[in-house]
Amino acid sequence: MLRKPSSITNPYYSGIAVAILAANLAWSVAVAVEPASPRGEDQPNQAIDPLSDRFADSEGEEVPNFQKHIVPLLGRLGCNGRACHGSFQGRGGFQLSLFGYDFKADHEAMLDEDTGRVDLEDVDESMILAKPTDADLHEGGKRYDKDSWQHHVLKRWVEAGAPFDQKEVQSLTKLEIQPAEIQFTNQSDHVKLRAIAHWQDGSAEDVTELCRFSSNDDSIADIDQNGRVQSGTSGDTHVVVYYDNAVVAVPIIRPVGPPAEHQPEYTHPVDRLVQTKLNKLGIVSAGRCTDAEFIRRASLDITGILPAADTVRTFLADKSSDKREKLLQKLLNSPGYAAWWATRFSDWTGNSEEQLNNVLPVRNAASRLWYEWLRVRLAANVPYDKIVEGIVTAKSREQGESYADYCKSMTEACKPGNENKFAERDGMPLYWTRVNFRQPEDRAIGFAYTFLGIRVECAQCHKHPFDQWSKNDFEEFAKLFSPVRFNQNQVTPDAKAERKEILAQITEGKDLKSNGDIRRAIQQAARSGEVVPFGELLIAARGMTSAERRKLIARAKKAGRKQPAPRIPTGKILGEPDLVELDKDPRPALMQWLRSPENPYFAKAVVNRVWSNYFGAGLVDPTDDMNLANPPANAALLDHLASELIQHEFDLKWLHHTIVTSETYQRSTDTNETNINDRTNLSRHLPRRLPAEVVHDAVLLATGSDTRAKELRGELEEMAIAEGQPRLRNQQNFVLEVFGQSIRETNCDCDRSDSPSLLQSIYLRNDSEMHKRLSDKNSWVMQACEALGVPGPVGAQDPRQLAAIRKTDAMRKQMIKRAQQFRRLPEARQENLRKQLEREFASAAKRVTRAGFAVPKFEELIADPEVWASLEPAEMAGNAEAVATVSDLIEEAYLRTLSRYPDENESKIALQFIEESEATAAGVQSLLWALVNTKEFIITH
Repeated sequence: MLRKPSSITNPYYSGIAVAILAANLAWSVAVAVEPASPRGEDQPNQAIDPLSDRFADSEGEEVPNFQKHIVPLLGRLGCNGRACHGSFQGRGGFQLSLFGYDFKADHEAMLDEDTGRVDLEDVDESMILAKPTDADLHEGGKRYDKDSWQHHVLKRWVEAGAPFDQKEVQSLTKLEIQPAEIQFTNQSDHVKLRAIAHWQDGSAEDVTELCRFSSNDDSIADIDQNGRVQSGTSGDTHVVVYYDNAVVAVPIIRPVGPPAEHQPEYTHPVDRLVQTKLNKLGIVSAGRCTDAEFIRRASLDITGILPAADTVRTFLADKSSDKREKLLQKLLNSPGYAAWWATRFSDWTGNSEEQLNNVLPVRNAASRLWYEWLRVRLAANVPYDKIVEGIVTAKSREQGESYADYCKSMTEACKPGNENKFAERDGMPLYWTRVNFRQPEDRAIGFAYTFLGIRVECAQCHKHPFDQWSKNDFEEFAKLFSPVRFNQNQVTPDAKAERKEILAQITEGKDLKSNGDIRRAIQQAARSGEVVPFGELLIAARGMTSAERRKLIARAKKAGRKQPAPRIPTGKILGEPDLVELDKDPRPALMQWLRSPENPYFAKAVVNRVWSNYFGAGLVDPTDDMNLANPPANAALLDHLASELIQHEFDLKWLHHTIVTSETYQRSTDTNETNINDRTNLSRHLPRRLPAEVVHDAVLLATGSDTRAKELRGELEEMAIAEGQPRLRNQQNFVLEVFGQSIRETNCDCDRSDSPSLLQSIYLRNDSEMHKRLSDKNSWVMQACEALGVPGPVGAQDPRQLAAIRKTDAMRKQMIKRAQQFRRLPEARQENLRKQLEREFASAAKRVTRAGFAVPKFEELIADPEVWASLEPAEMAGNAEAVATVSDLIEEAYLRTLSRYPDENESKIALQFIEESEATAAGVQSLLWALVNTKEFIITH
């Protein structure tokens, strides 16, 4: 497990042992920051003077150190950057390691005679001295002046023979930045940073001139190449200092205003830690949100389900002081909680039917099994570390289960509706079987995304630019995943005979000429209910190969050591100095490290992701990019929640409850002159667009009748938050695609998009599916019209009935026209044609009556032909007595869409609009359409 050095006091990652192994040496880096001095004044130290003082003259006895001075200086000058010699192809025939962390390779490259960078015989002809001082000669421009301290450092190193000994590489134990925190008061303020390197041998040196600097927001604080920080606009950010393999972020604050005279006193730990930061910034937070805002916000965030109108009405009428707590408990124990969070965990763990293709012999089953396994555990509130353990250490077979029983159990579980049988199994091995998760490197990247919330892929090629991970670290970490193997046709040796027997029963008597034929026969057998063979997750633990043993012995001889005893292959956990031997399944050791209280990432990663669900952004944003250069917006808060989650034995419902019961979560969107520009310090609720699945289901619930909505909320099978219908996940669904549902191509949180787009507006405003839902016979509009006793929307009628109506309506219009012509005839002519017209009317009246139209008497038609034109079809007329008023239904429409009552002006406008509409149904339909298209419907309140 990770060991915490006593010297580590980093406020952003307290408790982190930042220890890594680089190639053939151990690095132990700990970032320590001292308390900030008033207005950023420097603190006394025992560090030796900077190189600019010690190498001001060309003469001297001190020889620069390659690791401590030469490589950092090249980095400061930009020589080993991406745009220069640090690029993959190098530049001008000379290549350095990116960011300069492969000392051995860089030293060899500089001494290579072909590059001419170092000429030990004619020092001044060394290109490392000649080219950077000549803008015309050097493609990268002039980097320093001749006879400058930089020139003296490099020249004296070459004169001394360009020394470097791999065995003498030291570990940087601490990079101390003075001041550790800066608080500006005016835009004209500036502070010069000082960086002190503390080395393994106890020495300390001022290395400010060798550091690289950057700002996370240069509009608030800009920093130049010399470490001078210039104040900007009000707000807070960090400047980042890079030296050797250390990365240190320094908080910068410029208050928005003076501290409030009467600062609120909170008892909730979340609120106390948030308020501490707000006090520093001089930001006054918004007040509490309304009950209407809370029920909608909490319901959508916790369960992903829009609250029903009756539920909102009851909650708003409740006068008890603990009604929010009671609502929270109800939501956390509802089926929607487990359904929605199983979908979120499916995102984070990479549950993708596309990537699970052909993993099981039964098609379109793997994703359903994965989801249900998670849902059942979340419903039972299984501790987070136990859920992860079931994934990380998963095995295909249960303890003591035979291969035949395993296949029988899995065949049964794969049948639609039987997913709960898979959920009863201890492990979820499907995580390891994905097509895009087969190679050790892919697993290292995906595992780090999912369970650590970090992005290590940069270290696959070079040292991570924003963290301490080296290429060697990545390679060692990836080794841990190499023994885990999966192939649908592979089983453990003891199961081969049983698999062969099961397969023989399926293929007997069939002419199967290819593996494809066999696979299709197995799939057909599974559909028929026969037991089919399943592949198994295998652990290919092994000893050291002959080639590996020879390489180890050669390395020992070269180092002058005795030949070592043969070892087994090993891998190293990120940040862990000890090696994990690969002669057995390495995953239990990996899981032990994950749940260790000293683990710097595991608890914080899940806290950060859950937090982002409630606030739209994590305390570290992006949520899967926790690195030293991207510190939390509120480090103390993240530390507190992570440590408390561990203390509460990874109880996820405790975490949800803690967040939602805070005043921080319950704040309104109200702005004031201090918090109007705040987007990171939680001084107000920031409205955000609802996730794709929630939008999809909210439209269903808002437009469907009460009966239909109750069915959806009760069963969840058709809800996108529960990955209900297979088409919602496995096939393209326009709504979910447009609103950015996670595509789950990788484990990156960026697979989900919350960005707005024109297509989203087009769908809600003009999509045929949207209009169909508004006019469907099971729509709320139809229900409302029935309650009003008025005709329903035309779209609610049966198409065949509508065709018949149109046909007979044409006949009605023809009779009206004939009656009008009859009236214009002379009386004598009318008398001759009267009986003929009566017969035509009687015939037409029968057909028109059957179609549902009201029919006048013949004499009424002759007296006034237009009387028939004003009569509507009986099927389209509201024959029932009204049981509600238009005002009642306006109120209902607001409650079911926006979870609040309309104000007086809104009610007046809606009532007037409906009354002035050609038909009441059209007015009600337009009202609901307008509410669904408001920003208030599509975003959080």
